[in-house]
Amino acid sequence: MNLESPKVTADKSQQEMFDFLTKVENYEQLMPESKEVFEVRDEKTFVFGLKGMPVIKLQIQETIEPELVVLGSTSDKFDFTLKAHISALNENQSEVQMEFNGEFNAMMAMMVKGPLTKFINTLAENIGKL
Repeated sequence: MNLESPKVTADKSQQEMFDFLTKVENYEQLMPESKEVFEVRDEKTFVFGLKGMPVIKLQIQETIEPELVVLGSTSDKFDFTLKAHISALNENQSEVQMEFNGEFNAMMAMMVKGPLTKFINTLAENIGKL
């Protein structure tokens, strides 16, 4: 399953946005209001939980400075990546799009598509408010 958020404009340069998204503690600012758990495990890993969903552990798996940050789930049961594509608009603004890729069976995909779409759209919206 592949989901993409709308592109949002942030008042940070491409490099500033990349630096922000490579610090895992900053993801707490981007989480939806339904966040119940957020815990930094190390400089590349954090755990979060939203109301009604299992706790998920994410780890920065790949970065291409200053345009891409890839987070990946560390769970075999819920295997996915979350990519932040960052492009420069000008020296003080960037455009960010979140992309979710996961392998799910048809039943699971039907159940999680709505909540996941809402989740990545919220992350993107909150990036736009930075």
